[in-house]
Amino acid sequence: MNALVVQGFTKSLAMTMLSEVGGRTFCVAAILAMQYPRKSVLLGCLISVTAKTVISAMVGWAAQSLLSKKWSHHVTAFLFFLFALRSLWEGFTKDDDDNEELEEVEKEWMMMTWRKNRSLSPTSHLSFSRIAASHAFSLTFFRKWGNKNQLATISLAAGEDIFGVVLGGIVGQVLCTVAAVIGRKSLASRISERLVTLLGGFLFLVFGVQSLL
Repeated sequence: MNALVVQGFTKSLAMTMLSEVGGRTFCVAAILAMQYPRKSVLLGCLISVTAKTVISAMVGWAAQSLLSKKWSHHVTAFLFFLFALRSLWEGFTKDDDDNEELEEVEKEWMMMTWRKNRSLSPTSHLSFSRIAASHAFSLTFFRKWGNKNQLATISLAAGEDIFGVVLGGIVGQVLCTVAAVIGRKSLASRISERLVTLLGGFLFLVFGVQSLL
């Protein structure tokens, strides 16, 4: 790998890890892994996050052709500073005992279960696995479009090597999702959203300064 790919990979990996630990995909994987086969949950989540990472990176890469390199750096720096201020504000004002993302996912999962009201036989392993994967995919792919992590991926791809950004994002998502599936809800409930949000804010601040320089 050349230096540009490594830089894009490192930034994307760090950003994804801090954005997704305790995030929506993490909580979905943790909750569904308590009821469904872990492999199916992992498959559904990873297909979803991989597709969203690639789409976001392609949008950022396309933006390079619409803006000059100079303006691209200015816009990227502005967005990173904006993400940093938002994350730091949320981190300093958030109650450390709150886990809003986990509670929100649990409510959505209860509503989905109530509406579908499926009764599966223990022997229908194939159908059970397919439903697990589809639930994991739908709960992560069709919700939270345009969130901070996705916009940050677009910003990174606009200023960094797209291959490095995509690879770093996918590796980060895989690590977070595997940890969630293994640790399940007990791990998700112990994560301090406040601390993760603050760390993410400082990371965005560093990215903003680097982009500006």
